[in-house]
Parts: sequence; C-alpha cells; structure tokens
Amino acid sequence: MEIDITLNGDDVTFEIARSDTLLDVLRDNGYTGAKRGCDTGNCGFCTVIVDGDPVKSCIRPVSQLAGTEVETIESLGTQDDLGPVQSAFVDNSALQCGFCIPGMIMRSKALLEENPDPDEADIRDALSENLCRCTGYEKIIDAVQDASTRMSGEADVAADGGRVSTDATCHGCDCLEGGSDK
Repeated sequence: MEIDITLNGDDVTFEIARSDTLLDVLRDNGYTGAKRGCDTGNCGFCTVIVDGDPVKSCIRPVSQLAGTEVETIESLGTQDDLGPVQSAFVDNSALQCGFCIPGMIMRSKALLEENPDPDEADIRDALSENLCRCTGYEKIIDAVQDASTRMSGEADVAADGGRVSTDATCHGCDCLEGGSDK
C-alpha cells in the first residue's frame, strides 16, 4: 500500500506494509538520523516530530500517519550550517557517542517551539522520555537553555556557530578563532 505524508517540508509517497513503523520507513528511505535503539519506545533515540509533537517513531505505525507532517533531524541543518539547537548541543559539548542526540535534539526543538523560555524543570520533564547512556544530562540541559537564547535572538552567534564574545577585554584580535590575544 502507499502512504502520502509531508516529510521535512516535501510531499512524499512511500510504499509501505501495514506492519511498518515510521522508523522502518524513514530508515529504509535514507533518513537515518532517527536511531533504532530499543524498538519498544523506551529510549527515545528514534524521536521525530509529527504534526508538531515529538513521537517515538519505532512504535508509531506508519499506516496511521497519512496526511501528516513529519520532521526529522535531517531538516534542521547541515554539517556546514547547523540549526540553533544543533549548534547549541555542539558548543555545549552535550554529546558523547551521539547515538541519542538526534532524538534529544528533536524533542528539544519541539519543547522550544511550545515553550521558548523553559526553566530547568521544564527541560528535564520534556527530555524525560529520552535516555542518554553517556552524559550526565547537565550539558544537554545547558544546551537546551543555550538554544532557547539563540532561538529568541538574544544571543549573538558567530559564523562557526559559537557565541560572539562581548567581553570588555576583547581587543578585536583573532583569539576567538584560535589565535592568541595581543
């Protein structure tokens, strides 16, 4: 059977079996950002956004998604041009092995679209359905807070995705780009 969805802003048609999950269809069609972890909906590695809500794609039957809008991490940015949530995760060292990060980023994006200024408790609650086996979650929380600032336009972001220094001791040299202060 066929299913029509909007995937990352593009109208697409996929050939599916009734038993296919959204994760199966995404990965079979080259969208490998969502990771296969537990296949039970417990880890959140496979999280994508469906009609604005974070969804664990490993347990969502794709046959129920006709006409929906699905967003995967592939839509957020490229290696050379990261989106604000992605760059905040990188700049805050909020990743180690990286396996859970696509799901964390998608859930963080959904949170920030719903609540542009979450406090730590809001972030912890929103990310509670996603597991990370490598970090202590602190850097992830820092990254979401940083992304909130970036998305609101309150933080200046340098061309490399890092923050622009507003330190009064900066002399305009290249120290922020790996050089030494004069």
